[in-house]
Amino acid sequence: MNLKSIISSIPHKPGVYQYFNTDGTILYVGKAKDLKKRVSSYFTKSHENGKTAILVRQIADIKTIVVGSEIEALLLENNLIKKYQPKYNIMLKDDKTYPWICIKNERFPRIYSTRNVVKDGSEYFGPYASVKMMNTVMELILHPLIAAGEVTGH
Repeated sequence: MNLKSIISSIPHKPGVYQYFNTDGTILYVGKAKDLKKRVSSYFTKSHENGKTAILVRQIADIKTIVVGSEIEALLLENNLIKKYQPKYNIMLKDDKTYPWICIKNERFPRIYSTRNVVKDGSEYFGPYASVKMMNTVMELILHPLIAAGEVTGH
């Protein structure tokens, strides 16, 4: 199947796209709120970034995974990049990941930020693409509790 026919069959839905070379090696993983628009953009415009132009010339196959939301796409992209370490993904290859707010499943629940989601019955909110945004949400949660004397800080 050629790239034009692959692109024509991609839906206008959120998800993750993966680019492969002729050997089947994954070159790049990306996320999109509209897969068709995002993937098509790689092939319909000239690229000022030399790295992107080289990437596009190497693409021999495209696979997409449709998900329910942009947040799901963000998480899946993060996991696939960590798993496959694609050559053209420079972000998210290391152990860094997006932060979450955790409300610990304890008798006196702690509320804190974390980058590790543990399946222990605690509640997690996120992920947050911006630490600043997550900290703002934490302030909104904790400020009334601190003012009421229900918690002593974080």
